[in-house]
Amino acid sequence: MSSPEQRLAELNITLPPPVAPVANYVPFVCSGNLVLISGQVSLDSGGGIRGTVGEDIDFSQGVAAARLCGINLITQMKAACDGDLSRVRRVVKLGGFVQAGPEFFDIPKVINGCSDLMVDVFGELGRHARSAVGVYRLPLNFSVEVDAVIEVS
Repeated sequence: MSSPEQRLAELNITLPPPVAPVANYVPFVCSGNLVLISGQVSLDSGGGIRGTVGEDIDFSQGVAAARLCGINLITQMKAACDGDLSRVRRVVKLGGFVQAGPEFFDIPKVINGCSDLMVDVFGELGRHARSAVGVYRLPLNFSVEVDAVIEVS
């Protein structure tokens, strides 16, 4: 099996620098072998994906937003692992939030954009427990936010 770094390269993904917190929190906390990663929004170098899924943006853009969250989570994982993603032993849980319109109900399918990326990058170690919740508003009008718990060596 190839390494997470090799799989990222195969997927043509270059990790961005870690996003700095925008309020009074830290990007991650290590406790024993667990790392709890603060929510990562659908931000990229172009400003990210913002708006309400089902109103301002469509389903496929929502999935892309969740994938961006996943990329940002992996960036924070790498920072938590001192630059070595092979230290990730398991993606334990993802918590996904979708800024969803009143008639949009495919929230779990949107969060699959992040879940699928975890499996693509970490293989079976990327399979995780998960919640997927539709919310009225997310910070800075981002479309999706996902937090994570991972196990590391």
